[in-house]
Amino acid sequence: MTAALGARALGKRYGRNWALTGCTLDIPAGHVVGLVGPNGAGKSTLLNLAAGMLTPTTGTIEVCGGTPGSGRAQLAKVAFVAQETPVYPGLTVAEHLRLGARLNPGWDDALARDRVAGLGLDPRRRAGKLSGGQRAQLALTMAIAKRPELLLLDEPVAALDPLARREFLADLMEIVAEHGVSVVLSSHLVADLERVCDHLVVLVAGEVRLDGEVDEILATHHRLTGPRREVSTLPAHQHVVSASHTDRQTTVLVRTEAPILDPQWTVGDLDLEDLVLAYLSGAAEPGRRPALEVLR
Repeated sequence: MTAALGARALGKRYGRNWALTGCTLDIPAGHVVGLVGPNGAGKSTLLNLAAGMLTPTTGTIEVCGGTPGSGRAQLAKVAFVAQETPVYPGLTVAEHLRLGARLNPGWDDALARDRVAGLGLDPRRRAGKLSGGQRAQLALTMAIAKRPELLLLDEPVAALDPLARREFLADLMEIVAEHGVSVVLSSHLVADLERVCDHLVVLVAGEVRLDGEVDEILATHHRLTGPRREVSTLPAHQHVVSASHTDRQTTVLVRTEAPILDPQWTVGDLDLEDLVLAYLSGAAEPGRRPALEVLR
């Protein structure tokens, strides 16, 4: 199966600063991928490279079997909603849909009109007069109606209220189920990602720190709590992600495929938010630079 997105040693530099470096990924088609990381981690840069809005400084990137932005056929395969959910302020909602129909050979007009009606958007209203949430919904509608193979979404629900966020994510999952579209969804709202994503990529300081299937990631990470000890004494197969200590107790998050046999440890479950925060806090510790963990 053709990968939705493949990158090899991908890097992007702005002046002297690297926004992305050494990025190697293989995301199979048909997945909903959560892309997480702190501000400035390189998430938007990666999405812009995948959309063909930027060109790499180093390495290569392939999307849906082709080079991003390389021609009309390639452009038709990818839909991108940037972080600011751009629309044309002077155009009405109806004019946006007509423009989408003219620019996109695979345009699904019925889907676009049904979604606009379901959202209660007035087709005669100019986009500049819509609320921030309504503009975001219009931009999302334009992307979905393009019927892409890959849908790139950069913080698409940031301007939506909780109910609108939930409705959009439910719509997104219906589209994935019906049409097999691949999705890369950047968000700070890990709880939302946990509901819809089956693959996770964590970026920190421009580098991929975690990449794999969500179920496997959760199955191989454990929170251990027990008497205080140095983490250097843990077995070699227990890769430490983060650790904290009190005077008497140590809490450590480890990645391992082997069972935890030490009876002094109490083994706790993790949810996706716990795990992501552990990787981000571990990366922030002075002198600590976690190795890339790729789970297949």
